[in-house]
Amino acid sequence: MLPVSFDFQDYADSMATPITGTRILPAAPVASSSVLQALAGIVTPHLSDNLARREGVAGLHRYNRSGKLVGTALTVKTRPGDNLMIYKAMMMVQPGHVLVIDAGGDLSNAVLGEIMKRYLQVHGCAGVVVDGAIRDVGAFEADSFPCYARGHSHRGPYKDGPGEVNVPVSIGGQVIQPGDLLVGDEDGLVSFPAEEAEALIAAARAHADKEARIMEEIAGGSKTQSWMQAAFAAKGLA
Repeated sequence: MLPVSFDFQDYADSMATPITGTRILPAAPVASSSVLQALAGIVTPHLSDNLARREGVAGLHRYNRSGKLVGTALTVKTRPGDNLMIYKAMMMVQPGHVLVIDAGGDLSNAVLGEIMKRYLQVHGCAGVVVDGAIRDVGAFEADSFPCYARGHSHRGPYKDGPGEVNVPVSIGGQVIQPGDLLVGDEDGLVSFPAEEAEALIAAARAHADKEARIMEEIAGGSKTQSWMQAAFAAKGLA
């Protein structure tokens, strides 16, 4: 017998609430074009140096031989070797989203390949980041579509689930939240919260100006350089 206070609507609502392992949550809005354009002109070392030199994704390889990754994270967490929920995430992509896939770092089966790449390109995806395996490597190497992955395998994926969309994921030791910004180039990948973008852009630009002044000093030909001396002085070696 149900208790007198039992509320059928509350019960129905509770049963409809997604549980861990099955959640498909709304995608975060894409960052403004002005922010994305500014980040496109900044190299990842200048961002990383202003993120305490400890932030950033490690252990992934860049498969595109040209092009730069800049966009807003749309995340998916899937069982290793399975891409069923990646399909769900792909259908939510808006122009400027980066599809960020936590596949557990497993390389047994590829979870993304050329067909999925083409679908994402048609729908304006800014690139893919896969902590797991891809396949059809030649298609990625011949394209400017940004792709970072742990590795590759000819073996294709299963389509059984489970998985979750737009939840926090772990990519190469970095926790990435839905809506975080990602920037990737030849040196690697960095990610950071969207609300930090303006301050980080300003800091990175100042960093670039500082390095330009150092290059000018080097061009002067002196063996003794102020930037070297500053490092020595900080350790009492000047």
